[in-house]
Amino acid sequence: MIPRYLVDFDINKLPQVHIDVMVIGAGIAGLFTAIKASENYSVLMVTKKSLLDSNTRYAQGGIAAVIADDDSPDYHLHDTLVAGAGLCSHEAVDVLVHEGPAGVRDLIKMGTQFDLEDGEFALTREGAHSHRRILHAHGDATGAEIVRSLSEKTKLDPNIEIWDDHFIIDLITENGECFGALVQKPGGQRVVVRANATILCTGGAGQLYRYTTNPEIATGDGIAIAYRAGALIQDVEFIQFHPTALCYPGAPRFLVSEAVRGEGAILRNILGERFMEKYHPQLELAPRDIVARAIVDEMEQTKSTFVYIDFTHESEETVKHRFPTIYEFCLSYGLDLSSDWVPVAPAAHYMMGGVKTDLYGETAIARLFACGEVSSTGVHGANRLASNSLSEAIVFGRRILERIDKLSPIELVPAAEQSSTRNEHAKQPIVEKRLKLQKIMLRYVGLKRNAKGLEKGYEELKRQLSIFETSLTKREDFEFANLLTCALLTTEAALIRKESRGGHYRDDFPEKDDQVWRKHTVFSRENGITEVQIDDVRATNGIN
Repeated sequence: MIPRYLVDFDINKLPQVHIDVMVIGAGIAGLFTAIKASENYSVLMVTKKSLLDSNTRYAQGGIAAVIADDDSPDYHLHDTLVAGAGLCSHEAVDVLVHEGPAGVRDLIKMGTQFDLEDGEFALTREGAHSHRRILHAHGDATGAEIVRSLSEKTKLDPNIEIWDDHFIIDLITENGECFGALVQKPGGQRVVVRANATILCTGGAGQLYRYTTNPEIATGDGIAIAYRAGALIQDVEFIQFHPTALCYPGAPRFLVSEAVRGEGAILRNILGERFMEKYHPQLELAPRDIVARAIVDEMEQTKSTFVYIDFTHESEETVKHRFPTIYEFCLSYGLDLSSDWVPVAPAAHYMMGGVKTDLYGETAIARLFACGEVSSTGVHGANRLASNSLSEAIVFGRRILERIDKLSPIELVPAAEQSSTRNEHAKQPIVEKRLKLQKIMLRYVGLKRNAKGLEKGYEELKRQLSIFETSLTKREDFEFANLLTCALLTTEAALIRKESRGGHYRDDFPEKDDQVWRKHTVFSRENGITEVQIDDVRATNGIN
């Protein structure tokens, strides 16, 4: 059993800080929401590394919003529902497509500089989008530009205090209400932060897997601490593996953006054969889950560890101008995107599920909100449409503020004391435990799954549960405990869902089963697993 709290503590013996709004995390969701909240409230931003470390920073493709005259919210809605494979919330997607453009205007006011052509936004198209609606910055450095502009604004804001290198161990709750969090400082000291509203913006859980496009910090902390606190965790079996991450000796799994395929790049197996026509009529621009599985099929058939992405039909000048970051990164490893076929393979990229929220970002715990990848708003369904993640963060970040404005002031809660019997430190080094977990997830809970593998993986993961009986003191200890929590939830959800849909593929149940499985899997620490029937049948409409 996963305990309620990771460590023992007595609130009365710890220093306390009081704040209006606590924002946990520093990607686009955290930065944007903190800036909006600071207009009326005192805000504390807590990051476990720094403002510049987040998944957002690595986002290359861009942000999806209806800007062009020939586009419309209805087209964007349709594309999102198709990609989401029948599990999107029609209401949530409707909110996203109609409020996204206003969010983009907010980003521009906050200093984000999107690329222009002839004075108009330079829009591109990505996989499964019917129109050009992706705004980008510096070619392929959209995330970095957004983080730059928002972090600069955050640092100058007198109403925002920033705590870098601090770790949220757990949320503090009483009777289904969140009153803040237990925080560990860089030196190991602990402090209780009392907040009128707490917003989780902690990003995803890419570090569940050995190969991921996510940074080291993406350890699923928000999902795990919310689960321990009693929030609902929804649809975490749906993991998006980005089809094209650089696969080259000595290089990290660097993202080769979907926008490269959007601009005409093609995929070839190691025999040099273009293969996507065998798998989908949209070829290289098919939904990500289909492209990723097609690549794995080709790798298995040709006994290779990669396929090639071929962009050599474009001129060197065009490649450098449109994808300067990718071009320079590949070049640093001796690969020229304009003249070489670049080796790529799928890598864990995005978690569609997360902490279940309503249309205003509120979780099942009062005063606790979630925004960005950590959340499950219903926008992404079983498979996220490219570039909808940044849009989701700003749209629901704006909405969270509407709900915070209605909160009454926090009342003092009874002093909480948490104690249990914990052994000394874990005997096996955490770095070894983490690597073992990642290998289990890659082998049994990866792109292709089946009952036998999932059961074996689940049993192997459960052997690590003893970590919760030990004394945890360091950031890497807490991160591993959080990764293990997410790994167990993801594996159990994948075992329960006996069908294939979106980012969840089982070769023992290869077909989608709308009759039985058009529903969400929802976990609660107190009540176990529930299956919630999706309530909005309009989302099918014959298009999924």
